[in-house]
Amino acid sequence: MTPSALPAAAEVVVIGGGIVGCSTAYHLARDHKADVLLIEKGRLTGGSTWHAAGLVGQLRTSASITRLLKHSVELYDRLEAETGLATGWKRNGGLRLACNADRWIEIRRQATTAKSFGLEMHLLSPGEAKALWPLMDTSDLVGAAFLPTDGQASPSDITQSLAKGARMHGARLMEGVAVTGFEIENGRVVAVLTDHGRIACEKVVNCAGMWAGEVGRLPG
Repeated sequence: MTPSALPAAAEVVVIGGGIVGCSTAYHLARDHKADVLLIEKGRLTGGSTWHAAGLVGQLRTSASITRLLKHSVELYDRLEAETGLATGWKRNGGLRLACNADRWIEIRRQATTAKSFGLEMHLLSPGEAKALWPLMDTSDLVGAAFLPTDGQASPSDITQSLAKGARMHGARLMEGVAVTGFEIENGRVVAVLTDHGRIACEKVVNCAGMWAGEVGRLPG
């Protein structure tokens, strides 16, 4: 969809065409059947997403963030088959290493946390860790932990796959459209102003990555 065909209205306007914006559009369109319009000032994946390493480690100190990352892994497992676009996703597991006693205590605590979150995590001896990654020097290794469902992916490829999935479920995505401001009525956004025109809306999701603060300051 070209900027000249900018819709006059949408239920939800998502600002930003990186992995977070495209995932938001995908889930809103697929799970909630929302009328979604995503706008990106440059090209999809052209900002923060393009610089990401693509490592997917699920265990966090927050249960809610861990659940979100577990959902991401489940999504990546099936996304390529759903959209037909390669994601580069490899569920090759992740190693956490302890080279001193304090770090080993921390990793053992993480294993307990992982179990409480329903996440598979195995404590390993230095020899077991080396068997998983033979190139590793284990001379100063105290212990390790292996999370078999962690992995790595291509952030740009996943974003393009999510974008296609969003379109498959009815979302509209437009590149080359920059946000210039918002119309506010009674304390809420009623329209997004862009360099290609006005978009009336009910909700706005700011997924602008490194520019999120700049976008957030536009209402004043």
